[in-house]
Amino acid sequence: MRNFTEKYHSANDTICLIDHSIHQMWFPVVYVFVFVVGFPANCLSLYYGYLQIKVKNELGIYLCNLTVADLLYIFSLPFWLQYVLQHDNWTYNELMCKICGVLLYENIYISIEFLCCISIDRYLAVVHPFRFHKLRTMKAAVIISAAIWTKEFLTSLLFFKHGEFTKDPESHVVCFEHYPIKSWEHTINYYRFFAGFLLPIFLLLFSYCCILRVVRKSHGTQLKKKLQIKQLVLSTVIIFLVCFGPYHVLVVVRSLFEKTCAFAAKIFNVYHFSLSLTSFNCIADPALYCFASESTYKDFIKLKNCCLRFSRCSKIETQESVEMNTPEILRSSGALAEKETDELNKHQLPHSVILHEQFYT
Repeated sequence: MRNFTEKYHSANDTICLIDHSIHQMWFPVVYVFVFVVGFPANCLSLYYGYLQIKVKNELGIYLCNLTVADLLYIFSLPFWLQYVLQHDNWTYNELMCKICGVLLYENIYISIEFLCCISIDRYLAVVHPFRFHKLRTMKAAVIISAAIWTKEFLTSLLFFKHGEFTKDPESHVVCFEHYPIKSWEHTINYYRFFAGFLLPIFLLLFSYCCILRVVRKSHGTQLKKKLQIKQLVLSTVIIFLVCFGPYHVLVVVRSLFEKTCAFAAKIFNVYHFSLSLTSFNCIADPALYCFASESTYKDFIKLKNCCLRFSRCSKIETQESVEMNTPEILRSSGALAEKETDELNKHQLPHSVILHEQFYT
């Protein structure tokens, strides 16, 4: 079977018929996996961000915004799943196509920008803990977050004002894709690569290289703590490159060389595989920035205890009055034990973990 055909509607209008089998084989697996794993993980991440905000930590602002961006994309996955299962035939109106397309593409860049905010915030916390303290406030984090959302919203209005519906030679309504790419997409793709990927990865690498240099020179930090920080930094950079690197490279390749349906057909599978990798960022973000912190374990233990207390209260309402004092005793003893543990940890906290806490909080 041929991979493509061409139909010319005018001298400058070419529509390609390309084998989209990768969408039916690979993308449903990705979408279902990201939805099933990413939704609960990001809900927990949102809770962790809330806990950080509750203690006036500006990191929580960035984490909550990052999580909201991931969740918005996750909510669009059922629409994309239906689209690919129907052999790339969009059955909703064009407005819904634009909304889902914006959530798909803008989630990439909103996520990248908040990942940069987190890395710069950690850089200022570790390398310049007192010099730029005004940039590490709740107010500054809110202003920066609002600026990011506003910028991306205006960018989407500017870049996605074109019609997003096209029909392939099989009369399928294709959403948010053009083969070969249109002339107006070239500028957008170059902007995505340089401003949306190259500059952020430079900031990310700069921030974490400085952090690693400070950690390496710190004689008071335990070797285990140094290793944990190094692993987290290295994992962040690797996941950033794996999730976003291949897609942005291929975006530039398409802009430079995609002139005919023949080239579009050759690069179609690898390009869309790279696009699917960006979806895994919705799972990587909670894993790296929430569950990697040692303090998070304690926070989620508290969440578990709250859930257990709630379940106990619900169970007690249906039991005899003779059993109603038991949960109170359990809660009191649990609270006392937790208080004693906190006091013990506070007095036994060694000076060697100060740098470690500056990185995570």
